[in-house]
Amino acid sequence: MRDPYEVLGVQRDASAAAIKSAYRKLAKKHHPDNNKNDPKSAARFSEVNSANEILGDEVKRKQFDRGEIDAEGKPRFQGFPGGGRGRGRGASSGGFEQYNFRSGAGGPGGPGGGFAGGGGFEDILNSMFGGAAGAARGPRGGQAFDFDTGGLAADLDLTVSMTVSLEDSVKGVEKRVRLPSGKELSVKVPAGVTSGQQIRLKGQGESAPGHRPGDLLITVSIASHPFFKVDGNDLRVELPITLYEAVLGGKVRVPTLTGAIELSVPKNTSSGRIFRLKGKGIPKQGGAAGDLFVTTRIVLPDGHDAELEALMEKWRDYHPYHPRSELG
Repeated sequence: MRDPYEVLGVQRDASAAAIKSAYRKLAKKHHPDNNKNDPKSAARFSEVNSANEILGDEVKRKQFDRGEIDAEGKPRFQGFPGGGRGRGRGASSGGFEQYNFRSGAGGPGGPGGGFAGGGGFEDILNSMFGGAAGAARGPRGGQAFDFDTGGLAADLDLTVSMTVSLEDSVKGVEKRVRLPSGKELSVKVPAGVTSGQQIRLKGQGESAPGHRPGDLLITVSIASHPFFKVDGNDLRVELPITLYEAVLGGKVRVPTLTGAIELSVPKNTSSGRIFRLKGKGIPKQGGAAGDLFVTTRIVLPDGHDAELEALMEKWRDYHPYHPRSELG
């Protein structure tokens, strides 16, 4: 993924408010519902959401700035303290050290020697693992050493993260996930997935000789939505209305997860009034969907409007009222 600062079009020293504003504009611009004839809009929308997952979170943003995580939120490899070449060992590419051991019972200078005390590699492992390492020994002087873990389990499971949009979490989606090795897999995200839920793909983890391949664990997170707020299975949205819609009433369009619908706003509707749309929230598994709660917010026109001001002055003089009387 591209640099999240580049995706949102903000400077690296941008404030949290500037990042939030840039995200909202881009999410609205690239939302699939607003670009039904553009097949690439979903990918751009997902990229914007992923960038906001990093920069919209103060902790993740600092980790990214320090180089601790990449643009997908995955930890970067930092190496091991004290790495490098040393006597008796060689450094392989990638910063990992290679140690060459030889089996045998001879001491220094003897057949299979190389460790002080003449015990050989098996004796060292025996002292470490209680004798389990000495299994499958061959004749002295020419045995083939076979390391038996003796019950030590290898953790070969691999965990990666995936971010999906709110709409995709409700209806399900097929997405590609990139593993640290660079390999990509196509993953079916089931409908109704919740944030923090894990998807397990058997045998797609890491592998090691003598062990069954581990599993791939995909932790799903749901991207924040440009206007919906999730409250359990309910959704909340602020609905901007004009001054004349608030006074005179009328029908206004309200977004839902399944498309916009019309809401009848009654006359004399104040800001902050809440309307409940039953069944327009998030579907419950094995049950009815949650509700959508719509809160009205009166928005005045931009700029100076002399005619509106004159009307309000006349109204103030002839029809005064006191909405703050209860506040003392």
